[in-house]
Amino acid sequence: MTEHIVIGDRAPRVQYVADGVQAVFTYPFPIFDAADLEVLLDGVTLSGGYTVAGAGQSDGGSVTIAAAPRAGTRVTLRRDLPLARTTDFQDNGVLRARTLNDELDYQVAALQQVAEATQRAVRLPADDFTDIGTVPVARASRLLGFDASGRLAIYPTESAPAPDSGMVNARRDYGAAGDGVADDTAALNNAAITAAFQGRVLEIPEGTYRITGPVTVPGAAPGVLMRGTIVAEGAGYAALTLGDGGTARNGEKHYQGIRVVRALQSLWADEAEIGVVLRNLDAGLVEIRQAEGFTIGVRTLGEAHGFEDTTITLGRIVNNRIGLDIRTGTASGWNNSVRYIGGHFGIGSGVNAAADRFAIRFSAAPGAYMLHNRHVFEAPNFELAVGEGIMAIPFLSEVNSRGVVMLAGRMEACSPYVARHTAGAQDHRYELAYVATHGYRVEVDYTQTATRVGAVVQVLHQAGAHIAATRPVGSVPSLRAAAYRWSATETGFDGLACVATNPSGAPTAIAALAARALDGFSLGAAEVTMAAGRGVGFAVNAADCRDFALAPDGSGLRLFVQCFDAGGTVLTSGALVRFSGGSVAWNATARWFETTADLSDANLSRLQSLRIAAGVGYAIIGVYAAGSGAVLRALRLFSPPEQSPALLNGTPFVPAGSRELVGEMAWDPPSIAAGATSQLNVPLAGARPGDHVQAAFSLATTGVLFSGQVGATDTVTVTAWNRTAAAVDLGSGTVRVRLVKS
Repeated sequence: MTEHIVIGDRAPRVQYVADGVQAVFTYPFPIFDAADLEVLLDGVTLSGGYTVAGAGQSDGGSVTIAAAPRAGTRVTLRRDLPLARTTDFQDNGVLRARTLNDELDYQVAALQQVAEATQRAVRLPADDFTDIGTVPVARASRLLGFDASGRLAIYPTESAPAPDSGMVNARRDYGAAGDGVADDTAALNNAAITAAFQGRVLEIPEGTYRITGPVTVPGAAPGVLMRGTIVAEGAGYAALTLGDGGTARNGEKHYQGIRVVRALQSLWADEAEIGVVLRNLDAGLVEIRQAEGFTIGVRTLGEAHGFEDTTITLGRIVNNRIGLDIRTGTASGWNNSVRYIGGHFGIGSGVNAAADRFAIRFSAAPGAYMLHNRHVFEAPNFELAVGEGIMAIPFLSEVNSRGVVMLAGRMEACSPYVARHTAGAQDHRYELAYVATHGYRVEVDYTQTATRVGAVVQVLHQAGAHIAATRPVGSVPSLRAAAYRWSATETGFDGLACVATNPSGAPTAIAALAARALDGFSLGAAEVTMAAGRGVGFAVNAADCRDFALAPDGSGLRLFVQCFDAGGTVLTSGALVRFSGGSVAWNATARWFETTADLSDANLSRLQSLRIAAGVGYAIIGVYAAGSGAVLRALRLFSPPEQSPALLNGTPFVPAGSRELVGEMAWDPPSIAAGATSQLNVPLAGARPGDHVQAAFSLATTGVLFSGQVGATDTVTVTAWNRTAAAVDLGSGTVRVRLVKS
């Protein structure tokens, strides 16, 4: 008689960790049929690929898997019986012991299966009789937890961690709906006030928070963690203000994940419509993920305290007339030393298509502090949708900003200007890694109200190494070495025109105003001292190149620029010149533009950048002595590397600046007897006794030597000496003379 199966006290489940070689795994519990055993690999039930041995045996059996599981695989074998009756006893029938045992065995095996599953479930302790309640019906996308009484409760997913997380949660603690329908203005403000009062971070969880008025997070709150989006309805207010105004210092704040969107696109008529205002932030860390649809997307504001030493990461800043407004609000406030990372400043092509737009503005309230300095922008992107008759410019400086640097920016669908300066901005550097529309021809737009220049635009297209340098236009490394005596009283300089503040005779042509030499220059051992009203400069073609830089080595000097039209006639009207480090004054007597103060290291003005207006054909750029005793040792002129303006000194157009004079005259010398000479006087304006002279003849002169000397003022005497033993008749030719001033 076959032994009946015995259902022992064994868990109907066993697990192994495969080693990559083993393919046979035992199960120590009985099963009734091979189909009663479930085989799982890493939680996935196998539907085939294995065989089961030992069904009907009290001690279990084994499973052979066709392909050995890979090393580390979790192998699970468990009994999985359908919970159903497998037999039915008949009324008045024979009750056989085997049939009854089989039924009881099946029930015990099924109960073991249920008990094993229950042991792996969350259970109350045996001595806990708390009524924990039932799971609420509204539980989609929620967390299951326990309330203060220990009963089951449902919480938003954003509520984790528990209320002791240290944050004030606008939804959990103040009932903000975040559904885009309810007005959450009051809830957000109440949560912000509590966060400030308790010194805790304000948490705004996922969701859309509709507001109809301003929301302010006081400065006493250490930060904001926002995962949702604020949608502002209505007009005329700043949607989200972070930090206190006035004299408060909002130090070491962390504002993360800020997203503010306007429900309806602003018409850009009201600058009170602002997405985010950051006030008086000091040593903070800010992440603006989105600011969209406002007149001003984001404003940083220094009031009676300043805004400084902060890092701001920018995301999607789009469809705002001013994407980022860097502003001061009072005379005692400031906005300095801030780093900006990234930022996509974009505007849709159909958004307020007739209005000018700017990505980043430096501004000040009336009477407020205007010296914004040291702002660095890393890799911003500008797509401002330029249209017919409008300006779409990345930067707008309405203040006297200094040290503004943009690195690796990108321009597309913008005007051909990277910036517009309307006041005293200087020392700006704009580096463009990519320009889609205008290539190298990107400039700074200086309006009529601009009082300084000096910004540098560097376009990296195929020219990174080249653009790192500037191009020298003219260089006189030693003014003393370049000096020559024009006459007993007048001195000139090789490569430079001499100028005076009071030119005699009211000349108007560049050749007349650029003198070869003047009195008033005293030559020392290594320097030149200039009398008051005397100066020197480079004559340059300014028709295509308008940006220059001048560097003098000396003291008591002032920069001047004299402008001429395309015909070389002096220009005496219009705002034709701007300087980087000094105010511009018009000198009506000298008929040039000049700085109002001496160039000096103390004022950071020794190196001066300057910009000459369009329409100027030629210019003389140099320095002059506003008082007695000015000293000049060297002078250099530079231009942007992509420009190569012509220097005119020493040309027939501007003869000044050359110590060399040349002249010629036709001559048919008579027959010259052996050992005899013949002479010719060649007129040469500027020739003075003592000058070095060379002479030559246009025909072969074998046996006849030509020499020259200054026989009288403005006259060179050429001597032909026949050194042969026979008479020589050279025939008709041309005598040429070259005179060099010493």
